[in-house]
Amino acid sequence: MVVRLENSFIGVRGVGEKTERNLWRDGVTHWAEFDRDAAARTRGLGETTADRIESFLADARERLDDGDSNFFGEQFPSGERWRLYENFREETLFFDIETTGLDEHRNDVTTVSFHIDGETTTLVRGRDLTAERVREQFRDASLVASFNGKRFDVPFLDTELGVTPDVPHLDLMYPCRRIGLTGGLKQIEQEVGLEREKPDISGEDAVRLWYQYQGGDEASLETLVEYNRDDTRNLRTLADEVVDRLDDHVLPGDAPALSR
Repeated sequence: MVVRLENSFIGVRGVGEKTERNLWRDGVTHWAEFDRDAAARTRGLGETTADRIESFLADARERLDDGDSNFFGEQFPSGERWRLYENFREETLFFDIETTGLDEHRNDVTTVSFHIDGETTTLVRGRDLTAERVREQFRDASLVASFNGKRFDVPFLDTELGVTPDVPHLDLMYPCRRIGLTGGLKQIEQEVGLEREKPDISGEDAVRLWYQYQGGDEASLETLVEYNRDDTRNLRTLADEVVDRLDDHVLPGDAPALSR
């Protein structure tokens, strides 16, 4: 069973997980099945909340038809923004950076990879890594996804290039934690069965490879770029896996199958 935006009521002020699950248990598993008068009699749902849901749905249907992901990013609690993924899967841009260190004020971005709709693009410092090229990558995305990108990748891109995504950001580190997947990206990849072409390369190796390239070793740059691209491509597979597990996590066992 897949949780889509059209199954979600948690974007309404005053509706939490408990109220949403009560709606699902009572057979209201899709926006189209919501009836204001009947819902006002649902367990724990008063007339004020029913009015809010009715008002939200009137706006949400139009915003979804328009592909307005920002509306749902603003309305949904940060911990529930993974629900945007099913609706905007093909317009989700996965991104990952490599740097010379951990401090965005002292260290540099070396490579940035982007993956969307089966295509991967990598930008390299000193070649084509510019603010305009990064903005160009973000421009057509409805949703961006990273791992620990809110605390690491985005601050680096903002400090160095003055660029930040202007669409909802799905940082997969947090939904991973919600389903018990902890640790770094590579540890989680192993737990869910994801493989890499070069599994022995670490973040420290990425720094070393960059400085070797700076010293004239072009092969080191090729290895660094492929490592960065692996990170980014694997984010798509990880997102599929995590969202699938979250679907099972949030659905109550006695709820009917969600309508699509």
